[in-house]
Amino acid sequence: MTAPTANLTHWAERVDLAAAFRWTARLNLHEAVANHFSLAINADGTRFLMNPNARHFARIRASDLIEIDANDPATLTRPDAPDPTAWGLHGALHRACPHARCVMHVHSIHATVLASLADSTLPAIDQNTAMFFNRQIVDEGYGGMAFEAEGSRCAAMLTDPKVKVMIMGNHGVLVLGDSVADTFNRLYYFERAAETYIRALQTGRPLRVLPDAIAEKTAREWEDYPPTANAHLRDLKEILDIEGSDYAR
Repeated sequence: MTAPTANLTHWAERVDLAAAFRWTARLNLHEAVANHFSLAINADGTRFLMNPNARHFARIRASDLIEIDANDPATLTRPDAPDPTAWGLHGALHRACPHARCVMHVHSIHATVLASLADSTLPAIDQNTAMFFNRQIVDEGYGGMAFEAEGSRCAAMLTDPKVKVMIMGNHGVLVLGDSVADTFNRLYYFERAAETYIRALQTGRPLRVLPDAIAEKTAREWEDYPPTANAHLRDLKEILDIEGSDYAR
């Protein structure tokens, strides 16, 4: 990790978040200069770091991240104002859901295909999809781009800490977690799980859906499994470091 930039706080968190942006771009889970991640940095979650407006994920550095107060109504008038949909969605979430320490929203291909189906629920058809059994919610009420009213509507659906993923019908996916590592790991697995499901549907053959009891057992086993999310992000940062990336500047 490089030395902290002067006057910037929460440097380790900034570095983790910048690495997540870089790897999300590498996996092509992002979309142009849209999509957004945020990370709470105070106890009640109302102050958070977020990517700057209209910056490609592949270019974001730790020092580029902006700090936002979810309770500041003048946020969109500041010189470095975030994207208005990012403010609408993430501001509302960090005000309403203090358990959502980190929030990642993307329009990744397979999750968005899933969000476009009449039934957007991800069924438990393998070990990875079972991770999300009873821990997902489908937003059936898409009301347009996520400006403040739409963001508040979405946030109101995520007050149950057990729910870690919102499949945003006609839109994309929103993933919640306790840290950057936890959330990025979940985002990674959700996109892989969605791809497995979509590819299974493409065969046209019947699905082997797990019984609810086994799916719930597997989801709990995932939760109790020795933690790997930190190791996942640690190794991704080491790869970026070896490559000479400037993400940690």
